[in-house]
Amino acid sequence: CTVRRLCNNLPFLFNLGLEVRQSHSDLIKKPGDKVQIFCSYDKTDYRMMLWYQRSPGDTALKLIGYLNYKDVKMEELYDEDFNISGDLSVNTVKNGSLILEHAKQEHSAVYYCAASKAR
Repeated sequence: CTVRRLCNNLPFLFNLGLEVRQSHSDLIKKPGDKVQIFCSYDKTDYRMMLWYQRSPGDTALKLIGYLNYKDVKMEELYDEDFNISGDLSVNTVKNGSLILEHAKQEHSAVYYCAASKAR
């Protein structure tokens, strides 16, 4: 089971000079292992952290869920296997994480973190 993470400055996800940092460029985990990917950024007025998945052979980014201040909203397809944690209400560096308690082969993908102003 390979879980990959990339932090690309995709123009449609990151703009206005916002630097989003993620831990681990590549993760290789065994089925059943816990996976936690960290994301942080400095822009204090961006209080929404979104997590996306791109599966092998697919060009689409699928929204897993997002953290808005302290509130987590998961997409139904992902809410059984994934969780998001963090607190974006603070006026310092924003930190959050995507958590997968038990990795499965079908979780092999590239994962993206993005930041946005809260709505």
